Amino acid sequence: MADAGRSFHPSARGRGRTEWRALRLLRLLLWVGTAFQVIQGAEPELHACKESEYHYEYTACDSTGSRWRVAVPHTPGLCTSLPDPVKGTECSFSCKAGEFLDMKDQSCKPCAEGRYSLGTGIRFDEWDELPHGFASLSTNMEINDSTNESTENCTLSKWAPLGDYIASNTDECTATLMYAVNLKKSGTVNFEYYYADSSIIFEFFVQNDQCQPSADDSRWMRTTEKGWEFHSVKLNRGNNVLYWRTTAFSVWSKVSKPVLVRNIVITGVAYTSECFPCKPGTYADKQGSSFCKLCPENSYSNKEETSCHQCDPDKYSEKGSSSCKMRPACTDKDYFYTHTACDANGETQLMYKWAQPKICNEDLEGAVKLPASGVKTRCPPCNPGFFKTDNSTCEPCPYGSYSNGSDCSHCPAGTEPVVGFEYKWWNTLPTNMETTVLSGTNFEYKGMTGWEVAGDHIYTAAGASDNDFMILTLVVPGFRPPQSVMADTENKEVARITFVFETICSVNCELYFMVGMNSRTNTPVETWKGSKGKQSFTYIIEKNATVSFTWAFQRTSFHEIGRKYTNDITKIYSINVTNVINGVASYCRPCALEASDMGSSCTSCPPGYYINRDSGTCHTCPPNTILKAHQPYGVQACKPCGPGTKSNKIHSLCYNDCTFSISTPSRTLDYNFSALANTVSLAGGPSFTSKGLKYFHHFTFSLCGNQGKKASVCTENVTDLRIPERESGFSRSITAYVCQALIIPPEVTGYKAAVSSQPVSLADRLIGVTTDMTLDGITSPAELFYPESLGIPDVIFFYRSNEVTQSCSSGRSTTIRVRCSPMKPAPGSLSLPSTCSDGTCDGCTFHFLWESIAACPICSAADYRAIVSSCVAGIQKTTYVWREPKLCMSGISLPEQRITICKTIDFWLKVGISAGTCTAILLTVLTCYFWKKNQKLEYKYSKLVMNASLKDYDLPAADSCAIMEGEDVEDDLIYTSKKSLFGKIKSFTSKRTPDGFDSVPLKTSSGGPDMDL
Repeated sequence: MADAGRSFHPSARGRGRTEWRALRLLRLLLWVGTAFQVIQGAEPELHACKESEYHYEYTACDSTGSRWRVAVPHTPGLCTSLPDPVKGTECSFSCKAGEFLDMKDQSCKPCAEGRYSLGTGIRFDEWDELPHGFASLSTNMEINDSTNESTENCTLSKWAPLGDYIASNTDECTATLMYAVNLKKSGTVNFEYYYADSSIIFEFFVQNDQCQPSADDSRWMRTTEKGWEFHSVKLNRGNNVLYWRTTAFSVWSKVSKPVLVRNIVITGVAYTSECFPCKPGTYADKQGSSFCKLCPENSYSNKEETSCHQCDPDKYSEKGSSSCKMRPACTDKDYFYTHTACDANGETQLMYKWAQPKICNEDLEGAVKLPASGVKTRCPPCNPGFFKTDNSTCEPCPYGSYSNGSDCSHCPAGTEPVVGFEYKWWNTLPTNMETTVLSGTNFEYKGMTGWEVAGDHIYTAAGASDNDFMILTLVVPGFRPPQSVMADTENKEVARITFVFETICSVNCELYFMVGMNSRTNTPVETWKGSKGKQSFTYIIEKNATVSFTWAFQRTSFHEIGRKYTNDITKIYSINVTNVINGVASYCRPCALEASDMGSSCTSCPPGYYINRDSGTCHTCPPNTILKAHQPYGVQACKPCGPGTKSNKIHSLCYNDCTFSISTPSRTLDYNFSALANTVSLAGGPSFTSKGLKYFHHFTFSLCGNQGKKASVCTENVTDLRIPERESGFSRSITAYVCQALIIPPEVTGYKAAVSSQPVSLADRLIGVTTDMTLDGITSPAELFYPESLGIPDVIFFYRSNEVTQSCSSGRSTTIRVRCSPMKPAPGSLSLPSTCSDGTCDGCTFHFLWESIAACPICSAADYRAIVSSCVAGIQKTTYVWREPKLCMSGISLPEQRITICKTIDFWLKVGISAGTCTAILLTVLTCYFWKKNQKLEYKYSKLVMNASLKDYDLPAADSCAIMEGEDVEDDLIYTSKKSLFGKIKSFTSKRTPDGFDSVPLKTSSGGPDMDL
């Protein structure tokens, strides 16, 4: 309702109202002139105007800020003799809230009962339809897209009036609610808003006469944590255009919750010449009211009432109602059961209660009666870590002791309590838990109980209506993890919460689990829709802070009169939180012992040491193993690292130092991926929502991290767009080896920075590095990418994430296939599977291909070959070149060129000829020598033959066998036979006797055997 009445405040309805008034006065003067002529023409005389036949108005303000009060007839031509114009109040004059300006004496007077005013302001608190002066526009986020289809898709994406408030759109279109106003003096605009979903960008800003927007500091709205929040912005004098703008970025299946706005109040507009009646359902019981009060439940009021009227006993009404409704007959959906606290006898009573507010009538025909209460049963035991007192209440056991819910026992020597909270018996609500109901209609908290205890479980109560949210909150002040966990800066598990639950629904109910830290807005972690069987869910706390865990259950999102789905409930059977500060213990665990004067006491082992259960001593884990920090008992607690990884110094995680080695039948391949260690990003192809919004899946990679420290960061800046680009302070960020976010670029949104939404971790732990396609149940199918063709095997990095979802029961996993590509310099290029453009084919396992020369093996001697040149001028060169294609990088360098002295073919030809000549001369000399020697032997032989032929067989005289001095041997030579030169040489060499004389065969005359001489 616009409480402007007849006041002269410009709005979208009348920004030209000043000019209209001037024209009206001009017409009035013309009418007076015409009437004067008529009178002069002997027409009937008009009567003097009565006060009921005219009203007062102010003229437009002049340059000095002055104006005149003039009387204006309701109907021109009916009367005459209007009061003369008088000097009006200053243009800046205004009355206080609860007062109006009496134009007759130009003074402020209080509003009557049943009426109210804002003084210089206007209020919009009725949204059955869009108030006059407001405009709702919708545009496609793709600002450069001028296609008709995109425009048509966003035609209906506007702000929608819904009675007590106006709701934004929930799709990817941009919806703008705007209102123009002219202020006579500086004022404010105030409104309440409900903004619970961070997947929507909600901004409010003001433009002045020069169309300049207000400062960015107040432009981007913060999400609300508990119900409605109040927002106020100062307005300058003059023209102001107010903008409420929303855009949703929930491009996945999740439907965003709309932004709600109500009670818009603008001050500084103008004077108020009358008070306004209270709308039905409200009242003002005294004079000078600036607002109207809501009627309580089971009462109603009409317009301009000073009090509310009670409904008849057979009728009821909600708060702020204008009428009463008949009470329906009571059914079994209108009551619930609960248990009383244990009495001194250790018994509890089963109690049945009507759901509040009670709107049914148990006296009607067919109505059910409330079952009898008071049945007593034995109280369930206390929760673990608590003991039962004499008056049957449960109190926590002191530190150093434990219990299973009965009596406290001291931890045995050599053990320490395992502190936390374990709730599995629900006789009363624990002191650190609270419950309430959030209205699903106006999103206000009701002073009601949303969850009821029921012995072995806690369940959702009836609520006021089926679309209410049943809220259960557990607050933990902080955590005390083991020392080994604190020493590991990369270990994200500070504690964990595990709860067992069940949902029973006949319609599409929803259970939300949310986590908030340090009083910040709850962030939805998981949502379950419809009926879910009994199951458990675990959430890992990664930061030591005050944490609130919230469960919210809504039966249906549609508001209907009465309760139809009260039997749709959620049951929580147990909640277990570990490592809680000031927690209790249900058991004790062995600890490391430290000797002291008082005996042995528990101490903490250094990080990376396990506890020997028998001796209580600390022992370091073997190399390349990691220790289970929460159960560090025995060497079996040290788990081996995966292939290609090693453990850090404190044995808390396994990492890869960007190196890898593998042996093949022909050689050993060594890799160094240091050039790929820096953080890189990959944007998938553009995707489009049903409304045509373009977005990208944006991945950030940190292949091997920094000594196990993950470096990839994905952020959500939907609610923090006012933060300059590249500055920290995002409302939510994810740090991992690989993470993913949805990016909407600035050229699409029109904002100064890209919109990053819904960050998700895809890789929290490095499982191993290998060339095998499968590791730890994760498979990297080779067919997802084109085959490797260079003969160098792909090196595959395998990762897992810690976050478990309904669709990914084992968490998400990621594989990065690193491939040698000599043509792609570092860092190379990343690509997605051609058949799975979003990087995953099943939504749980993501695959990437990283091609780079930096993924090639380190160069070794097997990667080059030698080329030997010919001998030129006595010099021979040996050059070393890489084998083509070069499939290695860095490593060893090519050896320098080697130069050696060599002999040419001309030199060896000369040597050969010289050697041949010398050999020929030598052979000639030897031939001559042996020939002469042979001649002497033949002579001797012939002499012997001649002497042997004597008849008396006497040997010749000794002096006859020799050649006397001076004799010529050739004179008496007798040639018996001719032999070749080589034959003679052979004979000569073979017939010489050991004493140096030649042996000559002689034949006796009697024909006996030869004799050698």
